[in-house]
Amino acid sequence: MKVMAIARPTAALNPDTLKPHMATEVAHTLQLYLDGTVDQFWFREKKGPIFLMNVETEDQAQAVLNTLPLVKANLMTYEVMPVGPLMPLGRLIQAQ
Repeated sequence: MKVMAIARPTAALNPDTLKPHMATEVAHTLQLYLDGTVDQFWFREKKGPIFLMNVETEDQAQAVLNTLPLVKANLMTYEVMPVGPLMPLGRLIQAQ
């Protein structure tokens, strides 16, 4: 299943609390991408990343996100939501 994970910084996140974690955060995120768990990713300025994930369940997505250094340090949280094909488009095809 595809899951969209949208980052939200916590109140504790600032340049000083962020800096010690960035090298491991980037390496961890890259490994998730190389493993195929993260299919695509984007960045929102002052908000954080958005990941399109390949997982079996929403719980698995949250468990993976909980391994990220910024989440472990309580500097970032993620909203997780399943996404899929825009099913109403099928009605347009069936109308023919």
